[in-house]
Amino acid sequence: MAPLPSTLMRWQLADFGAQHLAYVEAPMPSPTGREVLVRVDAVSLNYRDQLVIDNQYGMGAAPPFTPGSDMAGQVVATGPGVTRWKRGEGVISTFTAGWLDGQAPADAMPLGVPGPGMLATHVLVHEDWLVAAPTTLDAAAASTLPCAGLTAWMALVENGGLRAGQTVLMHGTGGVALFGVQIARLHGAQAYVTSGSPEKIPAVLALGAAQVLPRSGLWPAELLTLTGGRGVDHVLETAGGATLGQSLQALTQGGHVAYIGVMEGAGFSGSGFDLITKRARVQGVSVGHRRALQDLVRAVDAGGLQPVVAARYPAAKLHEALEHLARGPLGKVVVTFSAE
Repeated sequence: MAPLPSTLMRWQLADFGAQHLAYVEAPMPSPTGREVLVRVDAVSLNYRDQLVIDNQYGMGAAPPFTPGSDMAGQVVATGPGVTRWKRGEGVISTFTAGWLDGQAPADAMPLGVPGPGMLATHVLVHEDWLVAAPTTLDAAAASTLPCAGLTAWMALVENGGLRAGQTVLMHGTGGVALFGVQIARLHGAQAYVTSGSPEKIPAVLALGAAQVLPRSGLWPAELLTLTGGRGVDHVLETAGGATLGQSLQALTQGGHVAYIGVMEGAGFSGSGFDLITKRARVQGVSVGHRRALQDLVRAVDAGGLQPVVAARYPAAKLHEALEHLARGPLGKVVVTFSAE
């Protein structure tokens, strides 16, 4: 492995708004204690990153700071107290730093705000904030797991107890929804998707969805028909708002709704009668802990799951990558920092 350079490059937000993002040089840090220095190979962008950059995210930070939470890279140096990692090992970041398992501790924090940001050539993190990278994915694909992949896994497997023969409903074709389709298929479950983008339907069906229903239609009634009047076992509720009420209509008795997104606003509405008569379990999901991410990595390697990567942009073209993200791509937009 080549010797470390004396400086690193990182994207820094001098003030809120993407126009204030600048690619700047900074001194290369040296790890101490249980710190690990990672050479970043790829960072997957999330809708959350746009909110952070535009100061529309509830967990704010004062500029200047580096955004980005989902990283895949390689360990290049370790502090004297590090026991989990060795130089040269491939790693991915955990989205919520310090949340190892069970309930999140009070001091756990998302990376990229308020925790350190990953959009840099090198990052310095605590050794507990990393997970071994999957052996079957390149860095760009691996970088999509910490947020979108883990959110879908936590919702369906960790919290929902997904099993073969069940049915799952995903709203839209965002990163979490596409992972939901793939995880459902991996577990022998049947996936249904609602979408307002007809041009994306063939790709979603090719990914393994049983059927894609137009969001403008009467999809709760259609789902009841498709499931023989039973309804779906799980819903990945990524839209929120009034969609929650429709999701409850499509749910089976004792079904599980994983409430993930607020694309239609922070408020939500639905019939209390549906909630009661369906004996529905509605559970909020805020990504997940390190142990669940390790479970997901094992499943990816064992099951051959290939995340959908819409595009890869070199680090210098972060602005173009953010513009692509804002257009609503089919799959994840990834920024790469080194050749793979």
